[in-house]
Amino acid sequence: MAKNKNLVAHSPILWIEGRWAGGPDFVSSLRNKGFSIEVTNTGKAAIQLAKEKDYDLLVVYAASMRTSGGRICKDFNSIFPKLPIILINDPSRIAKKVDDYIGYLLVMDFTTRKLVNRIMQLLPTSPKNEKKIGPLVVNTNRNQVTCNGKQSTLTPRLMNLLEAFIEKKGTVIPREDLFMEVWKTTYTADTRTLDVHVSWLRQAIEKDPRNPKIIKTVRGVGYMFDVS
Repeated sequence: MAKNKNLVAHSPILWIEGRWAGGPDFVSSLRNKGFSIEVTNTGKAAIQLAKEKDYDLLVVYAASMRTSGGRICKDFNSIFPKLPIILINDPSRIAKKVDDYIGYLLVMDFTTRKLVNRIMQLLPTSPKNEKKIGPLVVNTNRNQVTCNGKQSTLTPRLMNLLEAFIEKKGTVIPREDLFMEVWKTTYTADTRTLDVHVSWLRQAIEKDPRNPKIIKTVRGVGYMFDVS
């Protein structure tokens, strides 16, 4: 644990727990171990907090809320698809069809040590959620990008598109390849939706979207993401 002390201290965790939790007091134990935890009582309040502050992990203590937690996990995943989730459930309330929304499911009863191990597996290897690519600062946790002093919040689809560009920066990417990667479909006969999203992305990151310098159009082929 000692070698991860800095990571633990700088990786904020958002924790949802019922007001009158009758189970183990995990939060106090985790705070004593150096974890930075912010607690709220409802999914709605947690979503609002997550819009205002970066978190590296969400823990849904559903066993303390008389719910399976499935709806909360689904709602969070739709807004913050990059945020890992630990769902703590009671054996009688196992959430169904949440595999796509959670990073790990823990079923009562278990030890604090087991919870710590799962948390450490899901925290980022670096306390930073941001990465710098040329003039861009990209925060994948909050779906935000900052360029030329302008910060924009992207939809999950636009963030996926930006990440696809970053992955293949400096190379010409056929429109069909981008469309298949971001929209996860083999149907590429009509990629006008891609062009619209590229236009929106340019609005977020280009000084002059009508004269783009970062996302360049390669006529007859596709696009090139040009940063240095």
